[in-house]
Amino acid sequence: MFTKPLIALLPLLVLGACVLGQGGPRLPSGAEDFADYCSACHGVGGKGDGEMALNLTRRPADLTGLSARNGGAFPTTPAMGKIWGYTGGKGGAAVMPNFGPLLESDLVPYDGGDGIMTPTPLRLVQIAEHLKTLQAK
Repeated sequence: MFTKPLIALLPLLVLGACVLGQGGPRLPSGAEDFADYCSACHGVGGKGDGEMALNLTRRPADLTGLSARNGGAFPTTPAMGKIWGYTGGKGGAAVMPNFGPLLESDLVPYDGGDGIMTPTPLRLVQIAEHLKTLQAK
């Protein structure tokens, strides 16, 4: 008895899902944000050999070795802090720019490695996840 009304509503539900799925501008992926914000200094592969690296007084970090330098575990929370700009170095004199304002996005629950789900900007999570794919095998 209820199947005919439900079947009649199905196209409306599908259409509604499509409209909701297009609710805002498409967010760049972590790889796209890395290419836009990081690769000029760190290089496309994250080795610290980007086109701007030669112009810097201090060579950018080789991001492919973050896990190796951390006992085989990717240091998610410290890496995200560096990207976001929380770790500005002594007296706030950071070599790396603060990208936090450029990466503002909706917050998602994310475990940065401490077992605690913390509200974290989605674009920051995506870059951290992309960095994990760059780690030397």
